[in-house]
Amino acid sequence: MRGGGAIRVQWAACAVAVALAATACGGGSDSGGGGGGAGVVSSSWGDPQNPLEPANTNEVQGGKVLDMLFRGLKRYDAKTGEAKNMLAEKIETTDSQNFTITLKDGWKFSNDEPVTAQSFVDAWNYAADVRNKQNNASFFAAIVGYADVHPASGEPKAKTMSGLVVKDPRTFTVALKQKFSTWPETLGYQAFSPLPKAFFTDHAGWLNKPVGNGPYTVDSYTKGTGMKLRKWDGYPGEDKAQNSGVDLKVYTDNNTAYTDLISGNLDLVDDVPAQQLKNVKDDLGDRYINQPALIIQTLTFPLYDPQWGKEGMEKVRRGISMAVNRDEITKQIFHETRTSAKDWTSPALGDKGGFSATACGEACTFDPAAAKQLIQEGGGLPGGKMTLTSNVDTGSHRDWMDAVCNSINNALGEGPVCTVNPIGTFADFRNQQSSYKLTGPFRSGWQADYPLIQNFLQPLYYTGASSNYGKFSNPDFDRLVDAANQESDAAKATATFGDAQKILAEQMPSIPLWYQNGSAGYSERLSDVSLNQFSVPVYDQIKVS
Repeated sequence: MRGGGAIRVQWAACAVAVALAATACGGGSDSGGGGGGAGVVSSSWGDPQNPLEPANTNEVQGGKVLDMLFRGLKRYDAKTGEAKNMLAEKIETTDSQNFTITLKDGWKFSNDEPVTAQSFVDAWNYAADVRNKQNNASFFAAIVGYADVHPASGEPKAKTMSGLVVKDPRTFTVALKQKFSTWPETLGYQAFSPLPKAFFTDHAGWLNKPVGNGPYTVDSYTKGTGMKLRKWDGYPGEDKAQNSGVDLKVYTDNNTAYTDLISGNLDLVDDVPAQQLKNVKDDLGDRYINQPALIIQTLTFPLYDPQWGKEGMEKVRRGISMAVNRDEITKQIFHETRTSAKDWTSPALGDKGGFSATACGEACTFDPAAAKQLIQEGGGLPGGKMTLTSNVDTGSHRDWMDAVCNSINNALGEGPVCTVNPIGTFADFRNQQSSYKLTGPFRSGWQADYPLIQNFLQPLYYTGASSNYGKFSNPDFDRLVDAANQESDAAKATATFGDAQKILAEQMPSIPLWYQNGSAGYSERLSDVSLNQFSVPVYDQIKVS
């Protein structure tokens, strides 16, 4: 998923494609109301793209499971996003480049193995090793020795990063390549999770039934049907599960999931379909959640395709953006759950956090005449046409893709030059996206892991970044991101990221569409249901009556 082996210093965690892949109604259920057994929450879900290795998971469906199975050095507060110590007793540094990490005592994995400093160091070395082909390997690029285990080409020179040293069972040190004062804030991301020895000694067995150190264990998983997680009674953390377990049920149509919720066959839907938004308040009353979230939807251009990436095409990309009537689409389709985008971040960041209501400017303003002129000046659409691609198993993606194409076609007045390419499942879409097979604009959803502007810019647009699926590359953008990452003053760093965003406005590697709220509906037998600010249910705190 990454290109070029470029070094990325990251403030924040990662990508996650926002489209919540749902899939075929999982069918029957355990006994009990709401489709779950006694004390068990049943919730809509979709198959993850990859096996659930922490460093190989960078999409929402797999992330939901990892969030129940693992606890790391830090954990992000569900309401504020603040990175708080979890397994870390303390993280110390005198120079913002060399860190000493001390673990709390008493933590173990659900197979009774102790969680030690070696558990973290082994996991991080595995994640970084190029031979293991982990999607999130570049999150370890700031550590000394990363290039030796993850060269841009060829075989690695070493098996471990020299910047990681175990001092004793509860202590290890980390040497970074350069100063990075906010590096500890990234450590709540799931790629930094510890791994038990069983992961390495019986890898196939572990993949079949992952073992972690979080409040739940995996009971069973059947691809295409669902996963059953059960409360781990021996969990040593304070955030113990308040229910007996969670049954994640695979759906290929979130309308079916919603129907199951209304009929009492499902407890929780965390992606209310657009077709139901006009009825959901009447259907669920105060059991409907609709809140701002750190999510943006964009259309990304395949700049690896010469027809889209050649010089001058930025005018065409800008023109396409101006042909999209965002206000009308969000009003007609999404009913107060989306807001027209004005930059590449999220208003949930706030002005101090880097959100800009003017960054995209005219390029995000509907102007059919100017759109048509810009597209003509840029040489026109490649081959006189364009195709939008997205998965259509959830998120009302087919509805808005049709609306976007209609808006573009009406603006250009040249017939149906914009068409849609619906892909049946999220996993299939992600595979095509991550293998750079798409030849036209494609949906890119981004869900932050905590509120920092870096998280909206670097993973998506930095050269070689792990989620830079359009292969945008701009030396000035990279330089500004590097400078911001090394800046210890948060306000100055945010301003520098703002300068980097101006380059996106000039080049338009993607079209900001709209900011997305988190939405969910739940059954009468549940209480204490909430979404974190990233729109993911806080499963472990849900109570079942």
